[in-house]
Amino acid sequence: MDFLSYLINGLGLGSVYAIIALGYTMVYGIAKMLNFAHGDVIMIGAYVAFFALNNFGLPLPAAVLLSIVVCTALGVTVERLAYKPLRQASSLSVLITAIGVSYFLQNAAQLLWSSSTKVFPTIIPGGGISLGNLSISYLTLITIATCVLVMICLTLFINRTKTGRAMRACSEDKGASTLMGINVNRIISITFAIGSGLAAIAAVLLCATYPSVFPTLGAMPGIKAFTAAVFGGIGSIPGAFLGGLLLGVIEIFAKAYISTQLSDAIVFAVLIIVLLIKPTGLLGKRIREKV
Repeated sequence: MDFLSYLINGLGLGSVYAIIALGYTMVYGIAKMLNFAHGDVIMIGAYVAFFALNNFGLPLPAAVLLSIVVCTALGVTVERLAYKPLRQASSLSVLITAIGVSYFLQNAAQLLWSSSTKVFPTIIPGGGISLGNLSISYLTLITIATCVLVMICLTLFINRTKTGRAMRACSEDKGASTLMGINVNRIISITFAIGSGLAAIAAVLLCATYPSVFPTLGAMPGIKAFTAAVFGGIGSIPGAFLGGLLLGVIEIFAKAYISTQLSDAIVFAVLIIVLLIKPTGLLGKRIREKV
Protein backbone atom coordinates (compact mmCIF):
# COMPACT_ATOMS: atom_id res chain seq x y z
CA MET A 1 0.00 0.00 0.00
CA ASP A 2 2.91 2.34 0.60
CA PHE A 3 3.93 1.93 -3.04
CA LEU A 4 0.44 2.89 -4.28
CA SER A 5 0.31 5.83 -1.87
CA TYR A 6 3.67 7.14 -3.12
CA LEU A 7 2.55 6.60 -6.72
CA ILE A 8 -0.64 8.63 -6.26
CA ASN A 9 1.20 11.40 -4.41
CA GLY A 10 3.75 11.44 -7.23
CA LEU A 11 0.99 11.81 -9.79
CA GLY A 12 -0.42 14.70 -7.75
CA LEU A 13 2.92 16.51 -7.67
CA GLY A 14 3.57 15.59 -11.30
CA SER A 15 0.23 17.10 -12.28
CA VAL A 16 1.43 20.51 -11.06
CA TYR A 17 4.69 20.10 -13.00
CA ALA A 18 2.71 19.04 -16.08
CA ILE A 19 0.52 22.17 -16.03
CA ILE A 20 3.60 24.39 -15.75
CA ALA A 21 5.43 22.38 -18.44
CA LEU A 22 2.54 22.90 -20.86
CA GLY A 23 3.26 26.65 -20.77
CA TYR A 24 6.94 26.04 -21.51
CA THR A 25 6.33 23.60 -24.34
CA MET A 26 3.65 25.72 -26.04
CA VAL A 27 5.88 28.79 -26.15
CA TYR A 28 8.84 26.79 -27.40
CA GLY A 29 6.74 24.88 -29.94
CA ILE A 30 5.43 28.06 -31.56
CA ALA A 31 7.89 30.88 -30.76
CA LYS A 32 10.96 28.57 -30.61
CA MET A 33 12.18 30.28 -27.44
CA LEU A 34 12.66 29.25 -23.80
CA ASN A 35 10.73 31.57 -21.50
CA PHE A 36 12.71 31.18 -18.28
CA ALA A 37 10.57 33.90 -16.69
CA HIS A 38 7.65 31.45 -16.70
CA GLY A 39 8.43 30.34 -13.15
CA ASP A 40 8.20 33.92 -11.93
CA VAL A 41 4.78 34.32 -13.54
CA ILE A 42 3.78 31.44 -11.23
CA MET A 43 5.10 33.46 -8.29
CA ILE A 44 3.05 36.52 -9.30
CA GLY A 45 -0.04 34.32 -9.64
CA ALA A 46 0.54 32.94 -6.15
CA TYR A 47 0.79 36.44 -4.66
CA VAL A 48 -2.37 37.58 -6.45
CA ALA A 49 -4.29 34.55 -5.20
CA PHE A 50 -2.91 35.04 -1.68
CA PHE A 51 -4.00 38.68 -1.42
CA ALA A 52 -7.36 37.92 -3.07
CA LEU A 53 -8.10 35.21 -0.50
CA ASN A 54 -6.41 36.65 2.57
CA ASN A 55 -6.82 40.43 2.27
CA PHE A 56 -9.90 40.88 0.08
CA GLY A 57 -11.80 37.81 1.25
CA LEU A 58 -12.76 36.70 -2.25
CA PRO A 59 -14.12 33.18 -2.72
CA LEU A 60 -11.72 30.64 -4.20
CA PRO A 61 -13.17 30.65 -7.78
CA ALA A 62 -12.95 34.47 -7.92
CA ALA A 63 -9.40 34.43 -6.54
CA VAL A 64 -8.31 31.86 -9.11
CA LEU A 65 -9.98 33.80 -11.92
CA LEU A 66 -8.31 37.05 -10.80
CA SER A 67 -4.94 35.28 -10.69
CA ILE A 68 -5.48 33.91 -14.21
CA VAL A 69 -6.43 37.38 -15.54
CA VAL A 70 -3.38 39.07 -13.95
CA CYS A 71 -0.96 36.36 -15.10
CA THR A 72 -2.42 36.38 -18.61
CA ALA A 73 -2.02 40.17 -18.83
CA LEU A 74 1.51 39.89 -17.45
CA GLY A 75 2.47 37.20 -19.94
CA VAL A 76 1.20 39.22 -22.91
CA THR A 77 2.90 42.39 -21.62
CA VAL A 78 6.25 40.63 -21.17
CA GLU A 79 5.98 39.15 -24.65
CA ARG A 80 5.18 42.52 -26.23
CA LEU A 81 7.84 44.54 -24.38
CA ALA A 82 10.70 42.06 -23.95
CA TYR A 83 10.42 39.31 -26.56
CA LYS A 84 8.66 40.77 -29.60
CA PRO A 85 11.51 43.23 -30.41
CA LEU A 86 13.87 40.22 -30.44
CA ARG A 87 11.84 38.15 -32.88
CA GLN A 88 14.69 38.07 -35.40
CA ALA A 89 17.50 38.09 -32.83
CA SER A 90 19.70 35.15 -31.91
CA SER A 91 18.47 32.57 -29.42
CA LEU A 92 21.21 33.63 -27.00
CA SER A 93 19.87 37.20 -26.92
CA VAL A 94 16.36 35.94 -26.18
CA LEU A 95 17.69 33.63 -23.46
CA ILE A 96 19.56 36.46 -21.74
CA THR A 97 16.45 38.65 -21.95
CA ALA A 98 14.34 35.89 -20.38
CA ILE A 99 16.77 35.60 -17.48
CA GLY A 100 16.69 39.40 -17.09
CA VAL A 101 12.87 39.40 -16.99
CA SER A 102 12.99 36.65 -14.37
CA TYR A 103 15.27 38.65 -12.08
CA PHE A 104 13.20 41.79 -12.68
CA LEU A 105 10.00 40.06 -11.54
CA GLN A 106 11.68 38.53 -8.49
CA ASN A 107 13.13 41.85 -7.36
CA ALA A 108 9.87 43.67 -8.09
CA ALA A 109 8.08 41.17 -5.83
CA GLN A 110 10.63 41.81 -3.06
CA LEU A 111 10.13 45.57 -3.34
CA LEU A 112 6.34 45.32 -3.41
CA TRP A 113 5.72 42.56 -0.86
CA SER A 114 9.06 42.13 0.99
CA SER A 115 11.13 38.96 0.99
CA SER A 116 9.38 37.45 4.01
CA THR A 117 7.42 34.23 3.54
CA LYS A 118 3.66 34.48 3.68
CA VAL A 119 1.47 31.55 4.71
CA PHE A 120 -1.03 30.64 2.01
CA PRO A 121 -4.53 30.01 3.40
CA THR A 122 -6.05 26.54 3.34
CA ILE A 123 -8.27 26.33 0.26
CA ILE A 124 -8.95 22.59 0.07
CA PRO A 125 -10.27 20.83 3.19
CA GLY A 126 -8.22 18.04 4.71
CA GLY A 127 -9.22 14.42 4.63
CA GLY A 128 -9.81 12.23 1.64
CA ILE A 129 -11.21 8.93 0.51
CA SER A 130 -10.14 5.52 1.76
CA LEU A 131 -9.88 2.40 -0.36
CA GLY A 132 -9.04 -0.30 2.13
CA ASN A 133 -5.68 0.66 3.64
CA LEU A 134 -5.07 3.22 0.91
CA SER A 135 -5.95 6.85 1.67
CA ILE A 136 -6.05 9.51 -1.06
CA SER A 137 -6.33 13.16 -0.04
CA TYR A 138 -8.86 15.49 -1.63
CA LEU A 139 -6.00 17.81 -2.60
CA THR A 140 -4.29 15.07 -4.62
CA LEU A 141 -7.54 14.09 -6.34
CA ILE A 142 -8.39 17.70 -7.22
CA THR A 143 -4.87 18.36 -8.51
CA ILE A 144 -4.86 15.28 -10.76
CA ALA A 145 -8.40 16.00 -11.99
CA THR A 146 -7.48 19.62 -12.77
CA CYS A 147 -4.43 18.54 -14.74
CA VAL A 148 -6.44 16.02 -16.79
CA LEU A 149 -9.17 18.62 -17.44
CA VAL A 150 -6.58 21.21 -18.54
CA MET A 151 -4.95 18.67 -20.85
CA ILE A 152 -8.28 17.71 -22.44
CA CYS A 153 -9.37 21.33 -22.93
CA LEU A 154 -6.00 22.32 -24.37
CA THR A 155 -5.97 19.36 -26.76
CA LEU A 156 -9.48 20.17 -27.98
CA PHE A 157 -8.52 23.82 -28.40
CA ILE A 158 -5.41 22.99 -30.43
CA ASN A 159 -7.15 20.42 -32.64
CA ARG A 160 -10.69 21.79 -33.05
CA THR A 161 -10.46 25.58 -33.18
CA LYS A 162 -9.29 27.93 -35.91
CA THR A 163 -6.78 29.57 -33.55
CA GLY A 164 -5.47 26.17 -32.53
CA ARG A 165 -4.93 25.17 -36.14
CA ALA A 166 -3.13 28.48 -36.71
CA MET A 167 -0.89 27.65 -33.75
CA ARG A 168 0.01 24.31 -35.29
CA ALA A 169 0.72 25.99 -38.61
CA CYS A 170 3.01 28.56 -36.98
CA SER A 171 4.79 25.77 -35.17
CA GLU A 172 5.53 24.05 -38.48
CA ASP A 173 6.54 27.08 -40.56
CA LYS A 174 6.09 30.74 -39.60
CA GLY A 175 6.99 32.01 -43.06
CA ALA A 176 4.42 29.86 -44.84
CA SER A 177 1.84 30.72 -42.15
CA THR A 178 2.36 34.42 -42.84
CA LEU A 179 1.88 33.85 -46.58
CA MET A 180 -1.39 32.04 -45.79
CA GLY A 181 -2.71 35.12 -43.97
CA ILE A 182 -2.01 34.06 -40.37
CA ASN A 183 -0.99 36.86 -38.01
CA VAL A 184 2.03 35.17 -36.42
CA ASN A 185 2.58 37.93 -33.83
CA ARG A 186 -1.00 37.58 -32.66
CA ILE A 187 -0.69 33.79 -32.39
CA ILE A 188 2.49 34.09 -30.32
CA SER A 189 0.76 36.57 -27.99
CA ILE A 190 -2.17 34.16 -27.57
CA THR A 191 0.29 31.37 -26.80
CA PHE A 192 1.92 33.46 -24.06
CA ALA A 193 -1.53 34.32 -22.71
CA ILE A 194 -2.56 30.66 -22.48
CA GLY A 195 0.74 29.59 -20.95
CA SER A 196 0.60 32.36 -18.34
CA GLY A 197 -3.00 31.52 -17.50
CA LEU A 198 -1.97 27.91 -16.91
CA ALA A 199 0.84 29.20 -14.68
CA ALA A 200 -1.77 30.88 -12.45
CA ILE A 201 -3.69 27.60 -12.08
CA ALA A 202 -0.45 25.79 -11.25
CA ALA A 203 0.42 28.51 -8.70
CA VAL A 204 -2.79 27.93 -6.73
CA LEU A 205 -2.34 24.15 -6.78
CA LEU A 206 1.33 24.48 -5.79
CA CYS A 207 0.49 26.77 -2.86
CA ALA A 208 -2.28 24.42 -1.78
CA THR A 209 0.34 21.66 -1.58
CA TYR A 210 3.15 23.78 -0.09
CA PRO A 211 1.34 26.67 1.68
CA SER A 212 3.97 29.41 1.50
CA VAL A 213 4.49 32.38 -0.80
CA PHE A 214 7.83 34.15 -1.34
CA PRO A 215 9.58 36.00 -4.22
CA THR A 216 11.58 32.99 -5.44
CA LEU A 217 8.64 30.61 -5.20
CA GLY A 218 8.55 29.79 -8.91
CA ALA A 219 12.28 29.24 -9.44
CA MET A 220 12.65 25.53 -8.61
CA PRO A 221 9.17 24.43 -9.84
CA GLY A 222 9.92 26.33 -13.06
CA ILE A 223 13.21 24.51 -13.56
CA LYS A 224 11.61 21.14 -12.79
CA ALA A 225 8.73 21.84 -15.16
CA PHE A 226 11.19 22.80 -17.89
CA THR A 227 12.97 19.51 -17.15
CA ALA A 228 9.62 17.74 -17.51
CA ALA A 229 9.01 19.42 -20.88
CA VAL A 230 12.44 18.32 -22.11
CA PHE A 231 11.90 14.87 -20.60
CA GLY A 232 8.66 14.37 -22.52
CA GLY A 233 9.86 16.11 -25.68
CA ILE A 234 10.06 19.90 -25.81
CA GLY A 235 7.38 21.28 -28.11
CA SER A 236 5.07 18.29 -27.61
CA ILE A 237 1.93 18.91 -25.54
CA PRO A 238 1.37 15.18 -24.73
CA GLY A 239 5.10 15.00 -23.99
CA ALA A 240 4.87 17.81 -21.42
CA PHE A 241 1.91 16.07 -19.77
CA LEU A 242 3.70 12.70 -19.63
CA GLY A 243 7.02 14.25 -18.60
CA GLY A 244 5.42 16.17 -15.73
CA LEU A 245 3.67 13.09 -14.35
CA LEU A 246 6.79 10.94 -14.60
CA LEU A 247 8.94 13.63 -13.00
CA GLY A 248 6.60 13.89 -10.01
CA VAL A 249 6.51 10.11 -9.56
CA ILE A 250 10.32 9.84 -9.79
CA GLU A 251 10.77 12.66 -7.25
CA ILE A 252 8.37 11.16 -4.70
CA PHE A 253 9.85 7.65 -5.06
CA ALA A 254 13.37 9.08 -4.73
CA LYS A 255 12.39 10.86 -1.51
CA ALA A 256 10.65 7.79 -0.13
CA TYR A 257 13.13 5.05 -1.01
CA ILE A 258 16.51 6.75 -1.46
CA SER A 259 17.05 10.21 0.05
CA THR A 260 15.14 13.45 0.42
CA GLN A 261 18.39 15.39 0.01
CA LEU A 262 19.30 13.59 -3.23
CA SER A 263 15.83 13.54 -4.81
CA ASP A 264 16.45 16.54 -7.08
CA ALA A 265 19.81 15.14 -8.20
CA ILE A 266 18.16 11.81 -9.01
CA VAL A 267 15.47 13.55 -11.07
CA PHE A 268 18.04 15.38 -13.19
CA ALA A 269 20.17 12.22 -13.47
CA VAL A 270 17.18 10.35 -14.91
CA LEU A 271 16.67 13.19 -17.40
CA ILE A 272 20.30 12.91 -18.53
CA ILE A 273 19.97 9.15 -19.01
CA VAL A 274 16.76 9.53 -21.03
CA LEU A 275 18.30 12.20 -23.27
CA LEU A 276 21.38 10.05 -23.84
CA ILE A 277 19.12 7.24 -25.06
CA LYS A 278 16.53 9.43 -26.84
CA PRO A 279 17.81 13.00 -27.36
CA THR A 280 14.42 14.33 -28.49
CA GLY A 281 12.67 13.20 -25.30
CA LEU A 282 10.09 10.47 -24.82
CA LEU A 283 7.52 11.81 -27.31
CA GLY A 284 9.67 14.29 -29.21
CA LYS A 285 10.13 14.01 -32.96
CA ARG A 286 13.42 14.30 -34.76
CA ILE A 287 13.31 17.29 -37.11
CA ARG A 288 15.27 17.15 -40.35
CA GLU A 289 16.71 20.50 -41.35
CA LYS A 290 17.20 21.31 -44.99
CA VAL A 291 20.71 22.46 -45.83
